[in-house]
Amino acid sequence: MPFIVDLTSGTVEREYRSAERGHYGGSILGLRLLAERTPAGLDPYDPRALLYVAAGMLGGTAAPGLAKAVFLAKSPLTGVAGEAHALGPFAAGMRGAGAMALAVVGRAERLSYLLVQDGDVTVHDAEDLRGHGVAAATDALRARHGDGAHVAVIGPAGENLVRYASVVTDLAYPAARYGLGAVLGSKNLKAVVCVGDAPAAVADPAAVAAVAAHYRASLRSNPLAALQHGEPGFAGWTGERPAPGYAAVRNSSVPGEHGLRVPAAAGYDGLAVATSGACPGCPNDCLKVYAPRDLPERRTGGLGQEAFLSLGWNLGIDDLDAVLTANALCNDLGLDPVSLGGALAFAMECAERGLLPGGPAFGDAAALPRLVRDVARRGGPLGDLLAEGAARAARWLGPRTVPYAMTVKGAELPCFDPRVQPGLGLGYAAAPAGPRYDALEHDLDFDPELGLGYSFAEAKRVGAEPAPVGVLDAERGRRTARLLRLWSGLDALNLCVFASSPTRPLTIDHLTALVTAVLGEEFTQDDLLEAGQRRLDELRAYAEREGGGPDELPARFHDEPVTAGPHAGAVLDRAAFAEALAAFSAELGWPPPATAP
Repeated sequence: MPFIVDLTSGTVEREYRSAERGHYGGSILGLRLLAERTPAGLDPYDPRALLYVAAGMLGGTAAPGLAKAVFLAKSPLTGVAGEAHALGPFAAGMRGAGAMALAVVGRAERLSYLLVQDGDVTVHDAEDLRGHGVAAATDALRARHGDGAHVAVIGPAGENLVRYASVVTDLAYPAARYGLGAVLGSKNLKAVVCVGDAPAAVADPAAVAAVAAHYRASLRSNPLAALQHGEPGFAGWTGERPAPGYAAVRNSSVPGEHGLRVPAAAGYDGLAVATSGACPGCPNDCLKVYAPRDLPERRTGGLGQEAFLSLGWNLGIDDLDAVLTANALCNDLGLDPVSLGGALAFAMECAERGLLPGGPAFGDAAALPRLVRDVARRGGPLGDLLAEGAARAARWLGPRTVPYAMTVKGAELPCFDPRVQPGLGLGYAAAPAGPRYDALEHDLDFDPELGLGYSFAEAKRVGAEPAPVGVLDAERGRRTARLLRLWSGLDALNLCVFASSPTRPLTIDHLTALVTAVLGEEFTQDDLLEAGQRRLDELRAYAEREGGGPDELPARFHDEPVTAGPHAGAVLDRAAFAEALAAFSAELGWPPPATAP
Protein backbone atom coordinates (compact mmCIF):
# COMPACT_ATOMS: atom_id res chain seq x y z
CA MET A 1 0.00 0.00 0.00
CA PRO A 2 2.65 2.65 0.80
CA PHE A 3 5.02 4.03 -1.79
CA ILE A 4 8.62 3.44 -0.65
CA VAL A 5 10.74 6.34 -1.87
CA ASP A 6 14.55 6.19 -1.68
CA LEU A 7 15.88 9.71 -2.17
CA THR A 8 19.48 8.50 -2.41
CA SER A 9 18.86 6.24 -5.40
CA GLY A 10 15.80 8.05 -6.73
CA THR A 11 13.80 4.81 -6.82
CA VAL A 12 10.11 4.46 -5.99
CA GLU A 13 8.47 1.13 -5.21
CA ARG A 14 5.16 -0.05 -3.78
CA GLU A 15 4.88 -2.33 -0.79
CA TYR A 16 1.60 -4.16 -0.43
CA ARG A 17 0.44 -4.57 3.16
CA SER A 18 -3.29 -4.85 2.53
CA ALA A 19 -3.39 -8.45 3.77
CA GLU A 20 -2.06 -7.28 7.10
CA ARG A 21 -5.05 -6.35 9.25
CA GLY A 22 -5.41 -3.74 11.93
CA HIS A 23 -3.16 -0.90 10.77
CA TYR A 24 -5.70 1.07 8.67
CA GLY A 25 -2.84 2.55 6.67
CA GLY A 26 -2.08 5.09 9.41
CA SER A 27 0.39 5.46 12.23
CA ILE A 28 0.36 1.77 13.21
CA LEU A 29 1.69 0.84 9.78
CA GLY A 30 4.20 3.68 9.99
CA LEU A 31 5.47 2.41 13.34
CA ARG A 32 5.82 -1.09 11.95
CA LEU A 33 7.85 0.20 9.01
CA LEU A 34 9.96 2.29 11.37
CA ALA A 35 10.76 -0.78 13.47
CA GLU A 36 11.32 -3.11 10.50
CA ARG A 37 13.36 -0.86 8.24
CA THR A 38 15.63 1.06 10.62
CA PRO A 39 18.19 -0.27 13.11
CA ALA A 40 18.05 0.61 16.79
CA GLY A 41 20.01 3.67 17.82
CA LEU A 42 19.89 5.31 14.40
CA ASP A 43 20.34 9.07 14.47
CA PRO A 44 17.14 10.80 13.31
CA TYR A 45 19.19 12.68 10.71
CA ASP A 46 20.87 9.57 9.32
CA PRO A 47 19.95 9.07 5.63
CA ARG A 48 18.64 5.60 6.53
CA ALA A 49 16.02 7.12 8.85
CA LEU A 50 12.44 6.65 7.69
CA LEU A 51 9.78 9.34 7.32
CA TYR A 52 6.16 8.23 7.03
CA VAL A 53 3.36 10.41 5.64
CA ALA A 54 -0.15 9.01 5.36
CA ALA A 55 -3.79 9.77 4.89
CA GLY A 56 -4.44 6.09 5.46
CA MET A 57 -7.64 4.27 4.61
CA LEU A 58 -9.88 6.96 6.12
CA GLY A 59 -8.06 10.28 6.11
CA GLY A 60 -9.13 12.66 3.36
CA THR A 61 -12.63 11.24 3.01
CA ALA A 62 -15.17 14.05 2.54
CA ALA A 63 -16.97 13.72 5.88
CA PRO A 64 -16.74 15.29 9.34
CA GLY A 65 -13.81 13.98 11.34
CA LEU A 66 -11.94 12.42 8.41
CA ALA A 67 -9.48 15.10 7.34
CA LYS A 68 -6.25 14.18 9.11
CA ALA A 69 -2.89 13.24 7.67
CA VAL A 70 -0.18 11.79 9.90
CA PHE A 71 3.56 12.54 9.74
CA LEU A 72 5.80 10.15 11.67
CA ALA A 73 9.54 9.59 12.13
CA LYS A 74 12.12 9.17 14.85
CA SER A 75 12.05 12.56 16.53
CA PRO A 76 15.24 14.62 16.67
CA LEU A 77 13.81 16.24 19.81
CA THR A 78 12.88 13.14 21.85
CA GLY A 79 14.75 10.24 20.24
CA VAL A 80 11.53 8.18 20.14
CA ALA A 81 8.75 8.05 17.57
CA GLY A 82 7.41 11.51 16.82
CA GLU A 83 3.87 11.62 15.46
CA ALA A 84 2.10 14.80 14.34
CA HIS A 85 -1.26 15.19 12.61
CA ALA A 86 -2.24 17.88 10.10
CA LEU A 87 -5.84 18.98 9.70
CA GLY A 88 -7.11 20.75 6.61
CA PRO A 89 -7.25 19.51 3.01
CA PHE A 90 -3.83 17.85 2.61
CA ALA A 91 -5.01 14.30 3.37
CA ALA A 92 -7.71 14.68 0.71
CA GLY A 93 -4.98 15.91 -1.62
CA MET A 94 -2.97 12.74 -1.04
CA ARG A 95 -5.98 10.55 -1.74
CA GLY A 96 -6.89 12.60 -4.81
CA ALA A 97 -3.37 12.15 -6.15
CA GLY A 98 -3.57 8.39 -5.72
CA ALA A 99 -1.59 7.77 -2.53
CA MET A 100 -2.62 6.60 0.91
CA ALA A 101 0.89 6.59 2.34
CA LEU A 102 4.53 7.42 1.60
CA ALA A 103 7.59 5.99 3.35
CA VAL A 104 10.69 8.04 2.55
CA VAL A 105 14.28 6.96 3.18
CA GLY A 106 17.65 8.18 1.93
CA ARG A 107 18.90 11.70 1.30
CA ALA A 108 18.67 13.62 -1.95
CA GLU A 109 21.90 15.09 -3.33
CA ARG A 110 20.15 18.44 -3.88
CA LEU A 111 17.16 20.04 -2.23
CA SER A 112 14.17 18.26 -3.78
CA TYR A 113 10.42 17.71 -3.55
CA LEU A 114 8.14 14.75 -4.17
CA LEU A 115 5.33 15.05 -6.68
CA VAL A 116 2.42 12.65 -6.22
CA GLN A 117 0.16 12.63 -9.27
CA ASP A 118 -2.14 10.04 -10.82
CA GLY A 119 -0.81 7.29 -8.58
CA ASP A 120 2.85 7.98 -9.42
CA VAL A 121 5.58 9.51 -7.27
CA THR A 122 8.50 11.39 -8.79
CA VAL A 123 11.42 13.39 -7.39
CA HIS A 124 12.07 16.96 -8.58
CA ASP A 125 14.70 19.62 -7.96
CA ALA A 126 13.85 22.34 -5.43
CA GLU A 127 17.15 24.22 -5.05
CA ASP A 128 15.47 27.42 -6.19
CA LEU A 129 13.20 27.16 -3.12
CA ARG A 130 16.02 26.99 -0.59
CA GLY A 131 15.44 29.49 2.19
CA HIS A 132 11.85 30.13 1.12
CA GLY A 133 9.19 30.36 3.76
CA VAL A 134 6.09 28.20 3.66
CA ALA A 135 3.95 30.75 1.80
CA ALA A 136 6.54 31.56 -0.87
CA ALA A 137 7.41 27.90 -1.43
CA THR A 138 3.73 26.89 -1.61
CA ASP A 139 3.03 29.66 -4.13
CA ALA A 140 5.99 28.60 -6.28
CA LEU A 141 4.96 24.93 -6.28
CA ARG A 142 1.36 25.77 -7.11
CA ALA A 143 2.58 27.95 -9.95
CA ARG A 144 4.27 24.84 -11.37
CA HIS A 145 1.56 22.28 -10.68
CA GLY A 146 -1.70 24.21 -10.55
CA ASP A 147 -3.64 26.20 -7.98
CA GLY A 148 -5.37 23.01 -6.85
CA ALA A 149 -2.12 21.34 -5.77
CA HIS A 150 -1.89 20.40 -2.11
CA VAL A 151 1.49 21.14 -0.57
CA ALA A 152 3.22 19.99 2.61
CA VAL A 153 6.42 21.99 2.99
CA ILE A 154 9.15 22.96 5.42
CA GLY A 155 10.43 26.46 6.02
CA PRO A 156 13.93 27.68 6.89
CA ALA A 157 13.66 26.04 10.34
CA GLY A 158 13.46 22.59 8.77
CA GLU A 159 16.32 23.30 6.39
CA ASN A 160 18.39 24.50 9.36
CA LEU A 161 17.57 21.37 11.37
CA VAL A 162 15.87 23.15 14.23
CA ARG A 163 14.94 20.19 16.41
CA TYR A 164 11.28 21.24 16.65
CA ALA A 165 10.78 22.31 13.05
CA SER A 166 7.30 21.61 11.71
CA VAL A 167 5.80 20.58 8.40
CA VAL A 168 3.06 22.95 7.25
CA THR A 169 0.33 21.81 4.88
CA ASP A 170 -1.65 24.06 2.56
CA LEU A 171 -0.25 27.27 4.11
CA ALA A 172 -1.93 27.18 7.52
CA TYR A 173 -2.33 23.58 8.76
CA PRO A 174 0.83 22.40 10.53
CA ALA A 175 1.99 18.98 11.63
CA ALA A 176 3.79 20.83 14.36
CA ARG A 177 5.25 18.66 17.08
CA TYR A 178 8.47 16.67 17.57
CA GLY A 179 10.66 18.14 14.81
CA LEU A 180 9.44 16.23 11.78
CA GLY A 181 10.26 19.24 9.60
CA ALA A 182 13.89 18.79 10.58
CA VAL A 183 13.71 15.17 9.43
CA LEU A 184 12.59 16.41 6.00
CA GLY A 185 15.41 18.94 6.07
CA SER A 186 17.97 16.24 6.86
CA LYS A 187 16.77 14.38 3.78
CA ASN A 188 17.07 17.47 1.58
CA LEU A 189 13.32 17.21 1.09
CA LYS A 190 11.57 20.58 0.85
CA ALA A 191 8.03 19.47 0.13
CA VAL A 192 5.48 16.86 -0.86
CA VAL A 193 3.14 18.07 -3.61
CA CYS A 194 -0.10 16.24 -4.40
CA VAL A 195 -1.99 16.80 -7.66
CA GLY A 196 -5.29 15.14 -8.50
CA ASP A 197 -8.92 15.19 -7.50
CA ALA A 198 -9.98 11.54 -7.43
CA PRO A 199 -12.42 11.20 -4.50
CA ALA A 200 -11.66 8.80 -1.68
CA ALA A 201 -13.72 5.63 -2.07
CA VAL A 202 -16.73 5.22 0.23
CA ALA A 203 -18.59 1.91 0.56
CA ASP A 204 -21.89 3.39 1.80
CA PRO A 205 -22.33 7.06 0.81
CA ALA A 206 -25.81 7.25 2.34
CA ALA A 207 -24.54 6.21 5.76
CA VAL A 208 -21.72 8.76 5.56
CA ALA A 209 -24.26 11.42 4.63
CA ALA A 210 -26.38 10.50 7.65
CA VAL A 211 -23.43 10.98 10.02
CA ALA A 212 -22.62 14.29 8.33
CA ALA A 213 -26.22 15.43 8.78
CA HIS A 214 -26.06 14.60 12.48
CA TYR A 215 -22.86 16.60 12.80
CA ARG A 216 -24.33 19.67 11.08
CA ALA A 217 -27.40 19.48 13.30
CA SER A 218 -25.16 19.37 16.40
CA LEU A 219 -23.15 22.49 15.67
CA ARG A 220 -25.36 24.70 17.83
CA SER A 221 -26.33 22.23 20.55
CA ASN A 222 -22.84 20.91 21.33
CA PRO A 223 -20.99 23.65 23.27
CA LEU A 224 -17.49 22.81 22.02
CA ALA A 225 -18.61 22.37 18.41
CA ALA A 226 -20.41 25.71 18.59
CA LEU A 227 -17.30 27.34 20.02
CA GLN A 228 -15.14 25.87 17.27
CA HIS A 229 -17.61 26.88 14.57
CA GLY A 230 -18.02 30.49 15.66
CA GLU A 231 -15.64 33.43 15.58
CA PRO A 232 -12.87 33.57 16.63
CA GLY A 233 -13.06 29.77 16.94
CA PHE A 234 -11.89 27.47 19.68
CA ALA A 235 -8.31 28.71 19.30
CA GLY A 236 -9.30 32.27 20.18
CA TRP A 237 -9.35 33.14 23.89
CA THR A 238 -12.12 35.57 24.78
CA GLY A 239 -13.90 36.84 27.86
CA GLU A 240 -12.69 36.15 31.37
CA ARG A 241 -9.12 35.09 31.95
CA PRO A 242 -8.59 31.47 33.04
CA ALA A 243 -8.40 30.72 36.74
CA PRO A 244 -4.87 30.71 38.19
CA GLY A 245 -3.17 27.37 37.58
CA TYR A 246 -5.17 26.49 34.48
CA ALA A 247 -2.55 27.68 31.99
CA ALA A 248 1.22 28.11 32.13
CA VAL A 249 2.36 31.64 32.92
CA ARG A 250 6.01 32.71 32.69
CA ASN A 251 7.38 29.20 32.22
CA SER A 252 4.86 27.75 34.69
CA SER A 253 6.63 29.75 37.41
CA VAL A 254 3.62 31.89 38.44
CA PRO A 255 0.91 29.49 39.60
CA GLY A 256 -1.15 32.31 41.17
CA GLU A 257 -2.78 35.56 40.06
CA HIS A 258 -1.03 36.86 36.99
CA GLY A 259 -3.03 39.83 35.74
CA LEU A 260 -2.79 38.82 32.10
CA ARG A 261 -5.93 39.61 30.17
CA VAL A 262 -7.78 37.58 27.56
CA PRO A 263 -8.56 39.48 24.34
CA ALA A 264 -12.22 40.21 23.81
CA ALA A 265 -13.87 38.66 20.78
CA ALA A 266 -14.00 42.12 19.21
CA GLY A 267 -10.21 42.19 19.30
CA TYR A 268 -10.10 39.76 16.37
CA ASP A 269 -12.21 42.00 14.11
CA GLY A 270 -10.43 42.64 10.85
CA LEU A 271 -7.68 40.14 11.63
CA ALA A 272 -9.36 37.18 9.93
CA VAL A 273 -7.78 36.04 6.67
CA ALA A 274 -10.02 34.59 3.99
CA THR A 275 -9.14 30.98 3.25
CA SER A 276 -10.66 28.12 1.31
CA GLY A 277 -8.64 25.48 3.11
CA ALA A 278 -11.17 24.10 5.58
CA CYS A 279 -11.35 20.37 6.15
CA PRO A 280 -13.22 18.68 3.26
CA GLY A 281 -16.69 17.49 4.13
CA CYS A 282 -16.75 19.15 7.55
CA PRO A 283 -18.97 22.19 8.17
CA ASN A 284 -17.19 23.27 11.32
CA ASP A 285 -14.06 25.04 9.97
CA CYS A 286 -12.36 24.86 13.38
CA LEU A 287 -8.94 26.22 12.48
CA LYS A 288 -9.41 29.89 11.65
CA VAL A 289 -6.66 31.94 10.04
CA TYR A 290 -5.75 35.24 11.73
CA ALA A 291 -2.88 37.69 11.44
CA PRO A 292 -2.32 41.41 11.99
CA ARG A 293 -3.37 43.62 9.11
CA ASP A 294 0.15 44.88 8.35
CA LEU A 295 1.90 41.51 8.42
CA PRO A 296 3.50 40.93 4.98
CA GLU A 297 2.48 37.27 4.89
CA ARG A 298 -0.85 36.70 6.61
CA ARG A 299 -2.04 33.45 5.04
CA THR A 300 0.07 31.28 7.36
CA GLY A 301 -1.82 32.48 10.44
CA GLY A 302 -3.68 29.23 11.18
CA LEU A 303 -4.47 29.69 14.87
CA GLY A 304 -4.20 26.54 16.95
CA GLN A 305 -5.49 26.41 20.51
CA GLU A 306 -2.03 26.49 22.04
CA ALA A 307 -0.69 29.68 20.41
CA PHE A 308 -1.94 32.07 23.09
CA LEU A 309 -0.72 29.80 25.84
CA SER A 310 2.73 29.04 24.43
CA LEU A 311 3.58 32.31 22.67
CA GLY A 312 1.57 34.55 24.97
CA TRP A 313 1.02 33.90 28.65
CA ASN A 314 3.89 31.43 29.02
CA LEU A 315 6.15 34.29 27.88
CA GLY A 316 4.34 36.87 30.02
CA ILE A 317 2.82 38.44 26.90
CA ASP A 318 -0.85 39.34 26.48
CA ASP A 319 -0.61 41.48 23.34
CA LEU A 320 -3.01 40.17 20.65
CA ASP A 321 -1.04 41.42 17.64
CA ALA A 322 2.24 40.10 19.06
CA VAL A 323 0.87 36.60 19.56
CA LEU A 324 -0.83 36.47 16.16
CA THR A 325 2.32 37.78 14.46
CA ALA A 326 4.48 35.19 16.21
CA ASN A 327 2.04 32.41 15.33
CA ALA A 328 1.97 33.33 11.64
CA LEU A 329 5.76 33.59 11.62
CA CYS A 330 6.04 30.15 13.22
CA ASN A 331 3.97 28.65 10.41
CA ASP A 332 5.78 30.54 7.67
CA LEU A 333 9.24 29.68 9.02
CA GLY A 334 8.17 26.15 9.97
CA LEU A 335 8.39 26.09 13.79
CA ASP A 336 6.31 24.32 16.42
CA PRO A 337 4.89 27.16 18.56
CA VAL A 338 4.67 24.90 21.64
CA SER A 339 8.32 23.93 21.67
CA LEU A 340 9.40 27.42 20.59
CA GLY A 341 7.39 28.95 23.45
CA GLY A 342 8.84 26.44 25.88
CA ALA A 343 12.41 27.13 24.75
CA LEU A 344 11.92 30.90 24.92
CA ALA A 345 10.25 30.69 28.34
CA PHE A 346 13.17 28.60 29.60
CA ALA A 347 15.63 31.24 28.36
CA MET A 348 13.58 34.05 29.87
CA GLU A 349 13.50 32.46 33.30
CA CYS A 350 17.21 31.70 33.16
CA ALA A 351 17.89 35.33 32.22
CA GLU A 352 15.62 36.57 35.02
CA ARG A 353 17.55 34.42 37.51
CA GLY A 354 20.96 35.64 36.26
CA LEU A 355 21.82 32.33 34.60
CA LEU A 356 21.75 33.62 31.02
CA PRO A 357 23.19 37.14 30.89
CA GLY A 358 21.74 39.15 28.03
CA GLY A 359 18.94 36.67 27.52
CA PRO A 360 15.38 37.58 26.55
CA ALA A 361 12.91 39.03 29.06
CA PHE A 362 9.41 37.97 30.03
CA GLY A 363 6.77 40.31 28.66
CA ASP A 364 8.90 41.78 25.86
CA ALA A 365 6.35 41.60 23.05
CA ALA A 366 8.40 43.82 20.74
CA ALA A 367 11.30 41.36 20.74
CA LEU A 368 9.18 38.30 19.96
CA PRO A 369 9.28 38.42 16.11
CA ARG A 370 13.06 38.78 16.13
CA LEU A 371 13.42 35.85 18.52
CA VAL A 372 11.21 33.66 16.30
CA ARG A 373 13.33 34.50 13.24
CA ASP A 374 16.62 33.99 15.10
CA VAL A 375 15.62 30.48 16.20
CA ALA A 376 14.33 29.48 12.76
CA ARG A 377 17.56 30.62 11.08
CA ARG A 378 19.86 29.63 13.98
CA GLY A 379 20.88 33.28 14.08
CA GLY A 380 23.49 34.15 16.69
CA PRO A 381 24.51 32.12 19.73
CA LEU A 382 21.09 32.36 21.41
CA GLY A 383 19.10 31.39 18.32
CA ASP A 384 21.42 28.48 17.67
CA LEU A 385 21.20 27.33 21.30
CA LEU A 386 17.41 27.50 21.54
CA ALA A 387 17.03 25.73 18.18
CA GLU A 388 18.22 22.64 20.06
CA GLY A 389 15.25 22.79 22.45
CA ALA A 390 15.08 23.61 26.15
CA ALA A 391 16.37 20.25 27.45
CA ARG A 392 19.54 20.33 25.36
CA ALA A 393 20.02 24.04 26.03
CA ALA A 394 19.88 23.35 29.76
CA ARG A 395 22.50 20.65 29.51
CA TRP A 396 24.76 23.08 27.63
CA LEU A 397 24.18 25.96 30.05
CA GLY A 398 24.76 23.84 33.14
CA PRO A 399 22.95 22.00 35.94
CA ARG A 400 21.65 25.17 37.63
CA THR A 401 19.41 25.79 34.61
CA VAL A 402 17.99 22.25 34.32
CA PRO A 403 15.04 22.82 36.72
CA TYR A 404 13.71 25.53 34.40
CA ALA A 405 13.41 23.33 31.31
CA MET A 406 9.73 22.37 31.30
CA THR A 407 10.20 19.21 29.23
CA VAL A 408 9.31 15.52 29.27
CA LYS A 409 11.43 13.08 27.27
CA GLY A 410 13.16 16.11 25.75
CA ALA A 411 9.99 17.73 24.39
CA GLU A 412 8.57 20.98 25.72
CA LEU A 413 5.33 20.60 27.66
CA PRO A 414 1.99 21.88 26.44
CA CYS A 415 0.82 24.87 28.44
CA PHE A 416 -2.21 23.39 30.20
CA ASP A 417 -0.97 23.13 33.78
CA PRO A 418 -1.02 19.58 35.19
CA ARG A 419 -1.19 20.75 38.81
CA VAL A 420 -4.86 21.53 38.31
CA GLN A 421 -5.54 18.63 35.91
CA PRO A 422 -3.48 15.63 37.07
CA GLY A 423 -4.78 13.35 34.32
CA LEU A 424 -3.13 15.65 31.79
CA GLY A 425 0.06 15.37 33.82
CA LEU A 426 -0.12 11.58 33.68
CA GLY A 427 -0.65 11.78 29.93
CA TYR A 428 2.30 14.14 29.53
CA ALA A 429 4.59 11.90 31.58
CA ALA A 430 3.60 8.44 30.40
CA ALA A 431 2.56 8.77 26.76
CA PRO A 432 5.33 6.87 24.96
CA ALA A 433 5.74 9.44 22.15
CA GLY A 434 6.15 12.36 24.52
CA PRO A 435 3.84 15.12 25.80
CA ARG A 436 0.96 16.28 23.62
CA TYR A 437 -2.04 18.31 24.70
CA ASP A 438 -4.53 16.68 22.33
CA ALA A 439 -3.78 13.11 23.36
CA LEU A 440 -6.73 12.96 25.76
CA GLU A 441 -9.61 15.11 26.98
CA HIS A 442 -9.09 17.49 29.90
CA ASP A 443 -9.86 16.46 33.49
CA LEU A 444 -12.05 19.52 34.00
CA ASP A 445 -14.50 18.25 31.40
CA PHE A 446 -15.35 15.27 33.61
CA ASP A 447 -15.62 17.05 36.94
CA PRO A 448 -19.11 16.31 38.38
CA GLU A 449 -19.74 20.01 39.06
CA LEU A 450 -17.54 21.91 36.60
CA GLY A 451 -17.55 19.46 33.70
CA LEU A 452 -19.49 18.89 30.51
CA GLY A 453 -22.30 16.70 31.80
CA TYR A 454 -23.52 15.70 28.36
CA SER A 455 -20.20 13.87 27.80
CA PHE A 456 -20.33 11.73 30.95
CA ALA A 457 -22.27 8.88 29.36
CA GLU A 458 -19.77 8.63 26.50
CA ALA A 459 -16.83 8.62 28.89
CA LYS A 460 -18.45 5.89 30.98
CA ARG A 461 -18.58 3.68 27.89
CA VAL A 462 -14.79 3.37 28.05
CA GLY A 463 -14.69 3.13 31.85
CA ALA A 464 -13.97 6.79 32.64
CA GLU A 465 -16.39 7.77 35.40
CA PRO A 466 -16.72 11.45 36.39
CA ALA A 467 -14.42 12.52 39.22
CA PRO A 468 -13.49 15.77 40.99
CA VAL A 469 -10.78 17.43 38.98
CA GLY A 470 -8.11 17.61 41.69
CA VAL A 471 -8.24 14.01 42.85
CA LEU A 472 -5.00 12.12 42.14
CA ASP A 473 -5.14 8.42 42.91
CA ALA A 474 -4.96 5.00 41.27
CA GLU A 475 -8.38 5.42 39.71
CA ARG A 476 -7.20 8.67 38.08
CA GLY A 477 -4.41 6.65 36.53
CA ARG A 478 -6.81 4.01 35.21
CA ARG A 479 -9.25 6.65 33.93
CA THR A 480 -6.44 8.50 32.13
CA ALA A 481 -5.25 5.29 30.47
CA ARG A 482 -8.77 4.49 29.25
CA LEU A 483 -9.26 7.96 27.79
CA LEU A 484 -5.79 7.82 26.22
CA ARG A 485 -6.65 4.47 24.64
CA LEU A 486 -9.81 5.93 23.12
CA TRP A 487 -8.08 8.94 21.61
CA SER A 488 -5.17 6.75 20.53
CA GLY A 489 -7.74 4.82 18.50
CA LEU A 490 -8.77 8.08 16.85
CA ASP A 491 -5.14 8.84 16.05
CA ALA A 492 -4.58 5.33 14.69
CA LEU A 493 -7.37 5.79 12.15
CA ASN A 494 -6.71 9.49 11.40
CA LEU A 495 -10.02 10.45 13.02
CA CYS A 496 -10.22 14.05 14.24
CA VAL A 497 -10.20 14.43 18.03
CA PHE A 498 -11.82 17.87 17.67
CA ALA A 499 -14.95 16.29 16.19
CA SER A 500 -15.16 13.16 18.32
CA SER A 501 -16.16 11.45 21.53
CA PRO A 502 -16.50 12.03 24.38
CA THR A 503 -17.08 15.79 24.21
CA ARG A 504 -17.79 16.53 20.53
CA PRO A 505 -20.71 15.52 18.26
CA LEU A 506 -19.29 12.27 16.83
CA THR A 507 -20.09 9.74 19.55
CA ILE A 508 -18.51 6.30 19.59
CA ASP A 509 -21.56 4.98 17.73
CA HIS A 510 -21.23 7.68 15.07
CA LEU A 511 -17.51 6.99 14.72
CA THR A 512 -17.96 3.25 14.32
CA ALA A 513 -20.80 3.82 11.84
CA LEU A 514 -18.60 6.22 9.89
CA VAL A 515 -15.68 3.79 9.68
CA THR A 516 -18.04 0.97 8.70
CA ALA A 517 -19.61 3.14 6.00
CA VAL A 518 -16.27 4.14 4.49
CA LEU A 519 -14.53 0.76 4.62
CA GLY A 520 -17.53 -1.48 4.00
CA GLU A 521 -16.61 -3.77 6.91
CA GLU A 522 -18.22 -3.83 10.34
CA PHE A 523 -16.24 -1.73 12.80
CA THR A 524 -17.10 -1.76 16.51
CA GLN A 525 -16.17 0.03 19.70
CA ASP A 526 -13.92 -2.90 20.56
CA ASP A 527 -12.15 -2.44 17.22
CA LEU A 528 -11.59 1.25 17.97
CA LEU A 529 -10.14 0.58 21.41
CA GLU A 530 -8.06 -2.32 20.10
CA ALA A 531 -6.53 -0.01 17.49
CA GLY A 532 -5.80 2.51 20.22
CA GLN A 533 -4.10 -0.09 22.39
CA ARG A 534 -2.11 -1.42 19.43
CA ARG A 535 -0.84 2.06 18.54
CA LEU A 536 0.21 2.72 22.14
CA ASP A 537 1.94 -0.67 22.35
CA GLU A 538 3.84 -0.02 19.11
CA LEU A 539 4.90 3.44 20.32
CA ARG A 540 6.05 2.02 23.63
CA ALA A 541 7.96 -0.85 22.04
CA TYR A 542 9.80 1.59 19.78
CA ALA A 543 10.55 3.90 22.73
CA GLU A 544 11.97 0.99 24.72
CA ARG A 545 14.10 -0.05 21.76
CA GLU A 546 15.49 3.46 21.45
CA GLY A 547 16.03 4.05 25.18
CA GLY A 548 13.32 6.67 25.61
CA GLY A 549 13.34 8.99 28.60
CA PRO A 550 11.68 8.44 31.99
CA ASP A 551 7.97 8.85 32.68
CA GLU A 552 8.24 11.90 34.91
CA LEU A 553 7.35 15.58 35.05
CA PRO A 554 9.57 18.54 35.95
CA ALA A 555 9.95 18.92 39.72
CA ARG A 556 8.15 22.28 39.70
CA PHE A 557 4.76 20.59 39.36
CA HIS A 558 5.41 18.48 42.45
CA ASP A 559 7.01 21.18 44.60
CA GLU A 560 5.27 24.50 43.82
CA PRO A 561 1.52 24.58 44.44
CA VAL A 562 -0.99 26.93 42.88
CA THR A 563 -1.17 29.92 45.23
CA ALA A 564 -4.46 31.66 44.46
CA GLY A 565 -7.93 31.27 43.02
CA PRO A 566 -10.29 28.29 43.09
CA HIS A 567 -7.43 25.83 42.55
CA ALA A 568 -5.19 27.22 45.33
CA GLY A 569 -3.04 24.50 46.84
CA ALA A 570 -3.16 22.24 43.78
CA VAL A 571 0.09 20.34 43.42
CA LEU A 572 1.04 16.86 42.25
CA ASP A 573 1.93 14.85 45.33
CA ARG A 574 4.83 12.60 44.39
CA ALA A 575 3.58 9.45 46.09
CA ALA A 576 0.07 9.84 44.68
CA PHE A 577 1.49 10.53 41.24
CA ALA A 578 3.63 7.38 41.40
CA GLU A 579 0.58 5.34 42.47
CA ALA A 580 -1.47 6.76 39.59
CA LEU A 581 1.34 6.08 37.10
CA ALA A 582 1.55 2.47 38.23
CA ALA A 583 -2.22 2.06 37.80
CA PHE A 584 -2.01 3.75 34.40
CA SER A 585 0.61 1.26 33.22
CA ALA A 586 -1.26 -1.72 34.66
CA GLU A 587 -4.46 -0.68 32.87
CA LEU A 588 -2.59 -0.72 29.56
CA GLY A 589 -0.93 -4.06 30.34
CA TRP A 590 2.52 -2.53 30.68
CA PRO A 591 5.15 -3.17 33.36
CA PRO A 592 5.74 -0.45 35.99
CA PRO A 593 6.73 2.90 34.46
CA ALA A 594 10.30 3.96 33.88
CA THR A 595 11.73 6.54 36.25
CA ALA A 596 14.99 8.42 36.31
CA PRO A 597 17.93 6.62 37.96
